[in-house]
Amino acid sequence: MACRDMFSSMEPLPCPTFEDAFTALENGDADLAMIPIENTLAGRVADIHYLLPLSRLKIIGEYFMPIRFQLMVMPGVKAEEIRTVHSHIHALGQCRKIIRSNGWKAVVAGDTAGAAKLVSEKGDRSMAALAPRLAASLYGLDIIAENVEDSEDNVTRFVVLSRDAVDLKRTSDDEHFITTFVFNVRNIPAALYKAMGGFATNGVNMTKLESYQIGGKFIATQFYADIEGHPEDAPVKRALEELRFFSEKVHILGVYKAHAMRGKF
Repeated sequence: MACRDMFSSMEPLPCPTFEDAFTALENGDADLAMIPIENTLAGRVADIHYLLPLSRLKIIGEYFMPIRFQLMVMPGVKAEEIRTVHSHIHALGQCRKIIRSNGWKAVVAGDTAGAAKLVSEKGDRSMAALAPRLAASLYGLDIIAENVEDSEDNVTRFVVLSRDAVDLKRTSDDEHFITTFVFNVRNIPAALYKAMGGFATNGVNMTKLESYQIGGKFIATQFYADIEGHPEDAPVKRALEELRFFSEKVHILGVYKAHAMRGKF
């Protein structure tokens, strides 16, 4: 759905896993990849933070999509017949209220559309799926409850990946850019505090900072960050220089224009 919204002239290529999507792009089977990276209710999509730094791919754009889940069943099935609800783990987490209030068992599926396909293929009247509206029409299911997500402020942020970085230049002060990077600070006291100080003193807004362990060691921490601004902007340039001084490695994953919906959620 995100692909259709942002790139209506291109044909979506479905992949079983995020890793398969990365591979398809790296091998040239796809021109771009549309990858969910975080959700306002379920948080970050953990796999992506590991896959991105290991790949040769670059972030060239972002897209914010409001998420609406429909409860779908085999034709003619009533809500009281449902025993299990199938969907992606993040979708189940975003629809806890309806699942708990009805006492249904949540069953994790590979993805939301795959859950709808499973319900259709099994033909089991006790099974339901949580998926976008499009899945019901694709797999011949009935929607018996609409927009069942726990909150209306349910938005997923996608990043658009490419094999090649886009050399974006600032042409106007009104343009809003996002720079995404990962870094490992030097193993010295207060290294993270000092590394972050350059963004504060230069007035650069950091919209995201997350840490996760790498290499199977609790002392080896990698940080993932989003900042507002372009690396050629003087404040950002100075902040990145200070970051590099206190870091063992800084790797920019992408410089891209902020989506119009950024800041509205």
